[in-house]
Amino acid sequence: MAKKIGITETVLRDAHQSLLATRMTIDDMLPILDKLNKVGYHSVECWGGATFDSCLRFLNEDPWERLRTIKKHMPDTKLQMLFRGQNMLGYRHYADDVLEYFVQKSVANGIDIIRIFDALNDIRNLDTAIKAAKKEGAHTQVAISYTLGEVFTTEYYVNYAKAIESAGADSICIKDMAALLTPYATSELVSALKSAVNIPIQLHTHYTSGLASMCLLKGIEAGVDVVDTAMSPLALGTSHAPTESMVAALQGTEYDTGLDLVLLTEIRDYFMTLRQKYIDKGLLDPKMLAVDANALIYQVPGGMLSNLLSQLKQAGKEDQLTEVLKEVPRVREDAGYPPLVTPSSQIVGTQAVFNVITGERYKTVTKEFKGVVRGEYGTTPVPIDPQFRKKIIGDAEPIDCRPADLLKPELETLREECAEWIEQEEDVLSYAQFGQVAVKFFENRRNKKYGVDGKHGDASKQIHPV
Repeated sequence: MAKKIGITETVLRDAHQSLLATRMTIDDMLPILDKLNKVGYHSVECWGGATFDSCLRFLNEDPWERLRTIKKHMPDTKLQMLFRGQNMLGYRHYADDVLEYFVQKSVANGIDIIRIFDALNDIRNLDTAIKAAKKEGAHTQVAISYTLGEVFTTEYYVNYAKAIESAGADSICIKDMAALLTPYATSELVSALKSAVNIPIQLHTHYTSGLASMCLLKGIEAGVDVVDTAMSPLALGTSHAPTESMVAALQGTEYDTGLDLVLLTEIRDYFMTLRQKYIDKGLLDPKMLAVDANALIYQVPGGMLSNLLSQLKQAGKEDQLTEVLKEVPRVREDAGYPPLVTPSSQIVGTQAVFNVITGERYKTVTKEFKGVVRGEYGTTPVPIDPQFRKKIIGDAEPIDCRPADLLKPELETLREECAEWIEQEEDVLSYAQFGQVAVKFFENRRNKKYGVDGKHGDASKQIHPV
């Protein structure tokens, strides 16, 4: 029986997050949105992940306004976002009332599909997000953070998939952020998941190691329902398999996507021009488009690799990258084998850098690494050695419950803290996650609206809480 494969287009989110440090502006998206809307994608991923942070911190854009604009121009296409469970889009766990409000506002502003994941694959960190998304009527997709290691067997993933289905998810995504899947491993994993659960399976992998297209094809043959791809000018390298190539590969087969290659070629032309603009601006390094089998050796996601290099450059120790890459798996083992995805990838990576450049392992320990070892982010896939835990956190009490259970409701407090800046209900959520970064954006917004000496006075001289 013919099975039409759905395509999730990532060019407006993960593709430019992977290649351009999430610097694509809404002005660069606008001219092509109407055409993207006509394609007939399963969905277009356009929000969440690092886009929210990047809008506020670097682009002086309101992420909520971006979402509303995309929705206005793409009314016939399901819009999708990436959501880090109890971390939302920030870097700590938030109280349930803030998370519920964020989900409510995301859906109200145009999100149809929420892809939720937890860096540790701790299902307890996803419960509130799943319930909130279901309540708002969004399609609730839960992602399995895919990684390698002794504990990460097919059985491990099957058990996690069953827990996801039981928690109420509408579909499951295999999220291979570090490009660790190989074609035959994909086939085996997808077959096992399709036998174990009754909800659709989506496959997300990166091109870093050069295997993405082969993995998608083997996944499709094994029963995957939807795959993630990116328009070719922003595909390959640390991004994804090219959309047009996958559409062409499946054309005329039982898996035909039904998408129009001619229309996709018109869209490609636009993104080719944009790609050149980003190369000229120095935002897109052509090296990022190369295949790097290091991903399979060191199991480090592309974004994490560039982050490690940047940290070493700042310390004047660029020549120690190989030592750091060897140290990452050791730190990861000590920390209970967390999958390397935001925020655990940054935490493990930074600790590995400190271990190498100080010349002594754990001589300097970051606050975030202590947090992982203590249990502030949830339960790690493998229990942490009690002696190692004591060495890192001293006499601090380990956390064994769902970390958010220790958080009091905080929405009203946050509202009071940023009351002077609120121009729309959503502003409290921007402030909740990005504090001073959001306040700076609010200041710029006010200055732009009223002028520095406008009716609100000089906003830059006003004092506000962090």
